[in-house]
Amino acid sequence: MRHLLIILVLAVLVSSCGSQRKVTTTKPKTKTVGVVKNKPRPKVVVEPREEVAIKNTPEVYSSPTEEYIAIYSDIAQDEMRNYGVPASITLAQGILESGSGKGRLSKEANNHFGIKCHSGWTGGRIYHDDDKDQECFRKYKNSKYSFRDHSLFLKERKRYSKLFILKKDDYKGWAKGLRAAGYATDRKYPQKLISLIERYQLDRFDAEVLGKDTGVNEKHAVVKGDTLYSLSRRYNVSVQELKDLNGLENNDLFEGQMLFVKPLPKD
Repeated sequence: MRHLLIILVLAVLVSSCGSQRKVTTTKPKTKTVGVVKNKPRPKVVVEPREEVAIKNTPEVYSSPTEEYIAIYSDIAQDEMRNYGVPASITLAQGILESGSGKGRLSKEANNHFGIKCHSGWTGGRIYHDDDKDQECFRKYKNSKYSFRDHSLFLKERKRYSKLFILKKDDYKGWAKGLRAAGYATDRKYPQKLISLIERYQLDRFDAEVLGKDTGVNEKHAVVKGDTLYSLSRRYNVSVQELKDLNGLENNDLFEGQMLFVKPLPKD
């Protein structure tokens, strides 16, 4: 019995020693760190501010002379207030001397009155054929200085002093007096000035400065379908009178055009 127990014990020991232990290797868990990706922000599209384009509708004039009057009438009135030269005379002389602003002296030298250099002039110069070849004329940086120089030219010279005794709205007296004082050699110079003043009613600017009734004749805004003939019938004037009143070179009209339609009463 004792031998049997010893054999059993030895058998158990041998069995235990022969068996291999299973080693379970546990890999350390790799801790996954979540990478939070920044979501792309939605693009903010900045719309440019809508600019409201204010388009100034350009004024439309029936002739270069009408345009000239619109541009320079305020300056002429200021000169009348400051120096006593009738605005009507200043404008008429400017129109005549500069070809309504289209002449070479006015375009290249801002000289609207054909004033020559004379002695003592230290400003800019331009040379232009006149009574003689390549005469010296004054050149200005801006047209307004031409108008101012015109006023001073008349105001500061004794030969024009009698003009300032006349009534401030006596454009006929001024036109004749300029010629008599030697401003121009053209014998028809006074008539040319008077004709321009009456055709374009330039004396209305004198009246405004003096606070008088301008006496401006009626105006008509051209609408679709208007013709010079239809307007002549409506306002009881001839087509030629309408053309003369407005300085028109042909019968073409356009919508929005302003026309004088009634002549002023003659003195």
